[in-house]
Amino acid sequence: MLKGKTKTGFQYEFDEKILKNYELVELLAEVDDDPLVLPKIFKMLLGDRVEELKDHVRDADGVVDIEKMLTEFQDIFSTQAELKK
Repeated sequence: MLKGKTKTGFQYEFDEKILKNYELVELLAEVDDDPLVLPKIFKMLLGDRVEELKDHVRDADGVVDIEKMLTEFQDIFSTQAELKK
């Protein structure tokens, strides 16, 4: 299991095999042209914990800011890249 914590304090873990999943690679290749695949990527990485992440970034008005979600996504991947070094 890969575990970590984003800069904002969200703790995550996921099976390392997910990073070797070709379907994840396909989604990552699409995300620049079609950001609508991002929810699929989050679901693949975090499973049901996506709801916890959404609650983590939700503001006082109940809005889940897409920019905050993207920041968390980038942080998860950059943290894992650093840990692998």
